[in-house]
This record gives sequence, C-alpha cells and structure tokens, in this order.
Amino acid sequence: QVQLVESGGGLVQAGGSLRLSCAASERSGGTDVRAWFRQAPGKARDLVAAITWNLGNTYYTNSVKGRFTISRDKARNTVYLQMNSLKPEDTAVYYCAHGASYFGPYDYWGQGTQVTVSS
Repeated sequence: QVQLVESGGGLVQAGGSLRLSCAASERSGGTDVRAWFRQAPGKARDLVAAITWNLGNTYYTNSVKGRFTISRDKARNTVYLQMNSLKPEDTAVYYCAHGASYFGPYDYWGQGTQVTVSS
C-alpha cells in the first residue's frame, strides 16, 4: 500500500505563489504516473496536472497551463506542484494521486491539502 502525504497548502493573495509537495512511502515504478487533482466545494474532483515517473512527461489542464508546473524528485519519491499567478478560482482542496496513466486509473490518494486564494 503506497501512502501519499501532501504538504504546502495555505492562504495566499491573488497573484501569489505556492508550492505543494507529495511524498510517497514507496518508490514509484517506471511507467507510473503521479498527479495532482483538485476539488472545490460542490464540484467534482478534477485532474490538474500529471507527470510520468520515468520520463517526466507532463500533462496540464488548460486552465493552469503557463501558471503551474509539475515536477518530480526521484531520489526523494516526491512530486511537486509549483503554482504561480494564483487566482481565486484555484481555491480548492488539492490531492496527490498515484496511477497508471494520465487519465487513470488512480489507485492511491493523499489526504488533501487546502489552497485558498483571496481576491
């Protein structure tokens, strides 16, 4: 069972930056994908960004392209989400996930970290 632990959420003003981290209890396999999802109140959980563990290929949803960057540190079994130029609509609980491909299935999830962007 892989455990994922997120950190780095918080309150920031619009235009500010945050960096989220997701540490895994086990080393990811070569073809695995690690991703960040987010869920705003009353809305579905949506894929924000994903990265292939071996090659580092990335995917971003359109609304965050050019503002967010996903990266991984293989030695630390950690994935990061650098979020710049934050907007109030980025406010959500952000979840880290481990899966087989960009669009799933995802088999392990973190507990979530709150990101709040004030206007």
